Amino acid sequence: MELTTIKNSIHEIRGKKVILDFELAKMYQVETKYLKRTVRNHLKRFPSDFMFELSNDEWNDLRCKNSTTSWGGQRYLPFAFTEQGVAMLSGLLNSDLAIEMNIAIMRAFVMIRQWAFTHQELSEKLTALEKQHQQKFKDIDQVLTYLLQKDQAKIKPAPREKVGYKI
Repeated sequence: MELTTIKNSIHEIRGKKVILDFELAKMYQVETKYLKRTVRNHLKRFPSDFMFELSNDEWNDLRCKNSTTSWGGQRYLPFAFTEQGVAMLSGLLNSDLAIEMNIAIMRAFVMIRQWAFTHQELSEKLTALEKQHQQKFKDIDQVLTYLLQKDQAKIKPAPREKVGYKI
């Protein structure tokens, strides 16, 4: 699964970056009910800063933001897993695919965190300078745009040579 696909599955709810249970189930290639059952059987491993259940209002807001009336006709409100919750979940779903997906998800969370720190700070400083001097700095704006596009190109992993016996 591509890093951009994982990145698009990360939402901000209650001020935290989270992935919803049905999106994780699709990534891990398990049924959502199996994932939720596993979590419920191990609730001690998932404190509120690792995982929480969405409220009706949060779920409706999220569906409205994504311009969809339904995400598969769910009966129950989805669980939202933070980065730590995803790491804990991968230990419970002990398969090779779960390990691979966990690594990819952790990389996506790290990438988002790094991008947010570097580019958000620069953008805020530029905006403050523009307000202070009452003019727009076109050159700096062009550099920031270039850096953003450059980072987007880095997201795609380079093709790797297959490991194993070669014929």
